[in-house]
Amino acid sequence: MQNDKSKFKDEFKRRIYSFALEIIKFIDDLPEKKTCEIIGNQLLRSATSIGANVVEANAASSKRDYTNFFNHALKSANETKFWLGLLRDSGKANKDKTNKLLRETTEIANILASSILTLKGKR
Repeated sequence: MQNDKSKFKDEFKRRIYSFALEIIKFIDDLPEKKTCEIIGNQLLRSATSIGANVVEANAASSKRDYTNFFNHALKSANETKFWLGLLRDSGKANKDKTNKLLRETTEIANILASSILTLKGKR
């Protein structure tokens, strides 16, 4: 039987994977304009990088490496918030869908930040 920490890690990985799938759907629904294509590409890179870095952290060779991968994931989450905000505020994307994704990105970023503080012994 899995302990609570292991269950949380597995659920977090599933949550980030589902988030990446939602981002893909969101990007596919953007208008076919040059600006949306460029920003959508940036958004796709940053949003999928969150999950990729969390997965890489699990293969880290040290606590320091693990923490570094989480730091990269947090930076990607912050970048994702920027691109989503830009799409929403420029009127290029559906405001409700964008706000939902922004809330999820913020929650993911908060979990990553909290994890980093714990790993660094500051909590």
